[in-house]
Amino acid sequence: MADWKRGLRRVLYPAYEARMLRHMPENTPKHVGVMLDGNRRWAKAVGADSAHGHRAGAANIEPFLGWCEEVGIEVVTLWLLSTDNLNRPEAELTPLLKIIEDVVDSLAEQGQWRLHPVGALDLLPASTAEKLKAAEEATRDVDGLLVNIAVGYGGRREIADAVRSLLQEHAAQGTSLEELAQIIDVEHISDHLYTKGQPDPDLVIRTSGEQRLGGFLLWQSAKSEFYFCEAYWPDFRRVDFLRAIRAYALRDRRYGA
Repeated sequence: MADWKRGLRRVLYPAYEARMLRHMPENTPKHVGVMLDGNRRWAKAVGADSAHGHRAGAANIEPFLGWCEEVGIEVVTLWLLSTDNLNRPEAELTPLLKIIEDVVDSLAEQGQWRLHPVGALDLLPASTAEKLKAAEEATRDVDGLLVNIAVGYGGRREIADAVRSLLQEHAAQGTSLEELAQIIDVEHISDHLYTKGQPDPDLVIRTSGEQRLGGFLLWQSAKSEFYFCEAYWPDFRRVDFLRAIRAYALRDRRYGA
């Protein structure tokens, strides 16, 4: 019976997805942030180690970016590794960083998306930081979807780095602290975020059933809509994505009010 049900899903889901695409509302998000959560729990559920779960999650990234292109999304931010994750045991962290390096290389080789690392690269091993910088340089002139790769990322760290950068900029210009205190506003800080110059996310998706931000795009998501999906990231399907986009489009956005 289980095999019969799986076979039926393989037949029905493509038709269902095609119908959803045909009836997709026009007001789709332009920037989507994604918390790719649940790799380790997925691995545990199938009796495998964490590295297997991270590899399965990595394999779902390229299809996901294709789904985003289908509905006209312009910017995607993928949270692959938080600053807190850097404290994981070396036996887990080292393979995870290698998987991230491999997926970044693969995305860059496609030549289809413009990659932009966001995070505290100085906290990462030199090899990982260099891979991220090389991918950004290799795709700099690509006219396609902008993909922010959030590695070594934490929302509080980003805001602290933005304030630090702002202070350093004005110190170099000879601005006193008293003068800066008189003029500083939201836009001054926004101009020093990792995502400076980009639109804030319209929609933030978190997989695995967890319903919290965990420090993801704290500043940028003040007016975002949120969608929480029960599926672990390796099991996140095109139909799940389309449901998230449809749910967003049907909401009456109040922009934080």
